[in-house]
Amino acid sequence: NYINNSCLFLWQRVEVRPRMACPFSVVVAIDFGTTSSGYAFSFMQDSEAIHMMKRWEGGDPGVANQKSPTCLLLTPDLRFHSFGFAARDFYHDLDPEEAQHWLYFDKFKMKIHSTSDLTMETELEAVNGRKVRAIEVFAHALHFFREHALKEVKDQSSSVLEGEEIRWVITVPAVWRQPAKQFMREAAYLAGLVPPDCPEQLLIALEPEAASIYCRKLRLHQVIDLSLQPITNGLDLDGTRPFDSSFRQGRWMNTFAHCFLSVGDRYVVADCGGGTVDLTVHQIEQPQGTLKELYKASGGPYGAVGVDLAFEAMLCQIFGEDFIQSFKAKRPAAWVDLMIAFEARKRTASPGRANALNISLPFSFIDFYKRHRGQSVEAALRRSNMNIVKWSSQGMLRLTQEAMNELFQPTISNIVRHIEELMGKPEVRCVRFLFLVGGFAESPMLQKAVQKALGRTCRIIIPHDVGLTILKGAVLFGLDPTVVRVRRCPVTYGVGVLNRFVEGRHPRDKLLIKDGREWCTDIFDRFVSIDQSVALGEVVRRSYTPARVGQRKIIINIYCSATDDVTYISDPGVRKCGTITLDLPEPLVPPGAVGGAEGGAVVAGPERREIRATMQFGDTEIKVTAIDVMSNRSVRASIDFLSN
Repeated sequence: NYINNSCLFLWQRVEVRPRMACPFSVVVAIDFGTTSSGYAFSFMQDSEAIHMMKRWEGGDPGVANQKSPTCLLLTPDLRFHSFGFAARDFYHDLDPEEAQHWLYFDKFKMKIHSTSDLTMETELEAVNGRKVRAIEVFAHALHFFREHALKEVKDQSSSVLEGEEIRWVITVPAVWRQPAKQFMREAAYLAGLVPPDCPEQLLIALEPEAASIYCRKLRLHQVIDLSLQPITNGLDLDGTRPFDSSFRQGRWMNTFAHCFLSVGDRYVVADCGGGTVDLTVHQIEQPQGTLKELYKASGGPYGAVGVDLAFEAMLCQIFGEDFIQSFKAKRPAAWVDLMIAFEARKRTASPGRANALNISLPFSFIDFYKRHRGQSVEAALRRSNMNIVKWSSQGMLRLTQEAMNELFQPTISNIVRHIEELMGKPEVRCVRFLFLVGGFAESPMLQKAVQKALGRTCRIIIPHDVGLTILKGAVLFGLDPTVVRVRRCPVTYGVGVLNRFVEGRHPRDKLLIKDGREWCTDIFDRFVSIDQSVALGEVVRRSYTPARVGQRKIIINIYCSATDDVTYISDPGVRKCGTITLDLPEPLVPPGAVGGAEGGAVVAGPERREIRATMQFGDTEIKVTAIDVMSNRSVRASIDFLSN
């Protein structure tokens, strides 16, 4: 807590001119997805050209593999072995007994979203049950991308590139909290992407925001308009008239000539990925075409992985949960093969499909079940009375259309519900464009559900290269990080302070008597409020002073809340989420200093040494800088969301 003398407490919100993009020679963006990942890059001297990665080693035949499965393989002694297709294929070919000793990680990104107390010690569990620190797994993956990307960038560069000439961009879901964003940054440092003392060389991009940056410049021929399909005699099949496709005429004479969107347009981007669904609302501003966020990012863990989990639950229902868990532990590589087979068939599922989808069961599954249960897989299906799943004598599970609907329905319903709730917000009601992006947006099952629920209220647009939208947008963000000029704060941030105790206004249990004075403890001093518009370059300033002789650090606890109705840090829903540390290189005895109860800091007075902290909330990450006012020197300042 800190003593708050309102006449001395410095509060400033200053909007400064957004900084221009830094002069790096090349931008490399890594789209680190739950299901698949990839990278792309662009040279500053030719920023119109975005180079996609070359074909991956070991990719699926007949597929343009511009992204790789997000799976990683470690040797039994925990050394990095491979990533992506190479990891998947090598693990597949291991002897079943040998595979039990190797550590295979798949779709591990979701752990970062689901862990409420994320730290540097958080662990991930491999398919065989062994655990490794999550930060090491992510660092291995990012190091793989670093080596792969650097080789390709250098092959295409006419000059010798130094490490400091490359700006790196890593994408994360917009609904991720600050600890998860910091976690990715720490993993990047550990992977050697950039040194920790050059943080500006690495940008954290928000996935739907990156998609929006790309979508705002899409041409008419680069999109599919679901709202106009299918059409019969100018009418939808249900008899309603579609949106007038000629509405753009007369609005083309601007900097967005021939683009699908124009300056002033408002639109929603729904990033439907493997792990999460992220929703963001943007408006294209005059005159440069920068973006303004109209409503805070929303969404949740409703990605395509939910369909995989539903399939696993269906297998448990048929064969027994104890058997499935035993099979995963004893035949981990075969389990991965089964899920790969399901993934391939899942992508072909569509609402109008008449015939069943066949999922090949590995021979080891059939054999293991007979040994474990003493009966055949076919007998298990009959006993389960699950009529929507059939058995083929060729060793396949036949999933009827009804079965596929059952697997997709819970996840798709969550997505549609979240989009409908967002569309109902006052700030969003006038928005008439919805862009569906991300890997799951390619699913006809999801497209049809969104079209049915929202096709009459807004135009539903899908970019042609829907799976690469985020990756390409992340490159554009790296080329110009000022393109998003205004963001909305996802939560309310503040610190705990002491204030003069006022009888009748403050509760008696908050009374603290110190040095003969009455103080009210635990008062929540707000920095920014939830859904508050914060412009790029807009800052909040506070001034602090050391409270004790010889003090070398000022530590300030940050609290957050999902509501704006907060008075005390002890109120329901308020939690400590991080700390700000300000270094004091030369201890100075502050005359007449009064000690703070929690962080050892007080608000600066005229006779005290003043450390002026500046916090910036308009970027994708919260940043803090500090100045020692007496000497006008920069003070080392850091903000930590992972040490709680």
